[in-house]
Amino acid sequence: MSGGDPGTSTGVKVAPGKGAQFGAIGLVGGFFSGLLGIGGGLVMVPLMVFWQGGQQRWAHAMSLAAIIPISLGAVLIYGAGGNVDVPDALALTIGAVVGARVGTGFLVRAPEHILKGCFGVFMLAAAIGVVLKG
Repeated sequence: MSGGDPGTSTGVKVAPGKGAQFGAIGLVGGFFSGLLGIGGGLVMVPLMVFWQGGQQRWAHAMSLAAIIPISLGAVLIYGAGGNVDVPDALALTIGAVVGARVGTGFLVRAPEHILKGCFGVFMLAAAIGVVLKG
């Protein structure tokens, strides 16, 4: 995955100095993923769009690429503390893999403004839900 500009289908060539920004975005996303269990995407996607100047689709793809290593790191710690029910986690994983496949099908076809709108509405609804359940 190299060549092209952020957000193109041909991949991304990181400009000099951008690697440190990706590292910082990953650090912040990983921190909140581990702390809040949010998957990191709620932090990393907006940072990649605004800080890196990437398109929404590209930011979603980059965030998805980071999910497995982020999750593995966190699940080892949570699992060691007895906080992971393996059968339930397996069922959750199967559902998530199917859902991600369907969602990615929409992601590759949806216009940029629709992706941004859906992401923003989801973040807002999640925030309202957390405050009301607080």
